[in-house]
Amino acid sequence: MEDVSVAVVIPAYKCRQQILKVIAGIGPEVRSIYVVDDQCPEHTGDFVQSQCHDSRVQVLRHQLNGGVGAAVITGFRKAKAEHATVIVKVDGDGQMDPSLIPRFVAPIVMGHADYTKGNRFYNIEDVRQMPLARLLGNAALSFISKLSSGYWDIFDPTNGYVAIHCAALDSLPLDKVAERYFFESDMLFRLNLARAVVLDISMPSVYGDEVSGLRISRILHDFATRHLVNFGKRVFYNYFLRNFSVASVELVVGGLGFAFGCVFGARAWYHSYATNVLTPVGTVMLAVLPILIGVQFLLNFLNFDIASVPRRPLSLGSSYNVHS
Repeated sequence: MEDVSVAVVIPAYKCRQQILKVIAGIGPEVRSIYVVDDQCPEHTGDFVQSQCHDSRVQVLRHQLNGGVGAAVITGFRKAKAEHATVIVKVDGDGQMDPSLIPRFVAPIVMGHADYTKGNRFYNIEDVRQMPLARLLGNAALSFISKLSSGYWDIFDPTNGYVAIHCAALDSLPLDKVAERYFFESDMLFRLNLARAVVLDISMPSVYGDEVSGLRISRILHDFATRHLVNFGKRVFYNYFLRNFSVASVELVVGGLGFAFGCVFGARAWYHSYATNVLTPVGTVMLAVLPILIGVQFLLNFLNFDIASVPRRPLSLGSSYNVHS
């Protein structure tokens, strides 16, 4: 029976006040802790190296600020090089309870998942305390992420509390994963292409006095564009390049029918408006029917896509024991 080596990666950027407490909360089930100083202006890496006496901790440094994704990828690569089996990413700002690490690792160790991620929306009491704008925004973002990643059974897609099996990590092109705030969403897209199994893990919402560097107005357009591109790539790879099925036909026929109906109907309406002549019933039906048929085909494709969420872990077949 193979032993499991658990490693933790902590991207460090403007979290000097909280990071020692985060490290102190990491239990003995973790063998290695990698603090990645992403050119932090507070010199968090130096602070940890001088003040932390946990022998498991290694400080890695970036010469240039690369973003949270770049820091995590550096930690992933180091943990993998030192033969970690499961790697957990925990933020250094105190919003993620380190005592939950075993909860994230367990499904991976038991062969139920390749990748686990936090979900702050399971507990109704936590949800009630969230601002309405945050709830609505996360619901919209979650739906868009489901569409682009193909994981229809998860929520809270930007949650950064994650764990991954090295078998799944081996299947990812880490040099292509987004390095900044889109990191978590892009990871889901890449994991779907690898057919990895992803599970949500319930966790509470914790908000302290930390200052977030995320500005929605600055990244909204970038997020929308990246999700659209990932959706197009995923559909092309899974339904046309790797495979061609009834769902592929439904997507093409549905898309063409819907587009034809909309364009034809818009032209007919404009002609009627410009000439002040009522549009014949036959012309109206010629526009409406392709739209209705197109929508039906697209819904059938969507049902097929939802049913195609990966269910067989890449790491299936191995047994593990967790050790420190």
